[in-house]
Amino acid sequence: MKIGIPVYDGVDMLDVAGPFEMFDWANFDVELVAAKPGLKRFRNRGFPFEVAKSFADSAQYDAVWIPGGDPAALTEIINDPLRNYFHFLTRQAAGAKYMCSVCEGAMLFAASGLLDGYWATTHWAFLQCFPTYFPNVKIADGHPRFVLDRNRLTGAGISAGLDEALMLITLLGGTELAREVQQNTQYYPDPPVRSAIPPTPQCPLVGVKLPEAQR
Repeated sequence: MKIGIPVYDGVDMLDVAGPFEMFDWANFDVELVAAKPGLKRFRNRGFPFEVAKSFADSAQYDAVWIPGGDPAALTEIINDPLRNYFHFLTRQAAGAKYMCSVCEGAMLFAASGLLDGYWATTHWAFLQCFPTYFPNVKIADGHPRFVLDRNRLTGAGISAGLDEALMLITLLGGTELAREVQQNTQYYPDPPVRSAIPPTPQCPLVGVKLPEAQR
């Protein structure tokens, strides 16, 4: 199985590295791709990392994993007049078994038009962005860790990508493989604290300019 993760400067570290680790333990072939290859940097104080392949050079993937990131980076991608990121997603969606996003990556997913008419979720702080900018996306009730609607798989905030990655491994490789990955990564979460998800705030994306067809 080949998994493509389209990254960019300001991408969330765990959105990329956590699922990458899970997919690697499943012996999936995982590639980081970007509009332009070269050094990229994770959000905030994240370290730089190398991307060797561009969107133009990428193969057809069995699944595409869209990570979240800094709101300014998301807005820049959405407002790109060339729509490079979205052309990549559209090309991949034509042949991929599953199209996936985690955290605020759902904003990029939705901006591509590929989530129209699907149930989805995202980080709790970005849920209001759906009705604000992407009203054709249907918001799943509550705060599920992930939502599967046909071949669209979306995840909630950052750490939810680990649960979602196991779900994608189940879909592509079966339950037993997912159990092996869970065991090998010792993913049995038991956090020492408990907190509640707060009310959804106003959408953090500012200055988004959507094409006329998506307004």
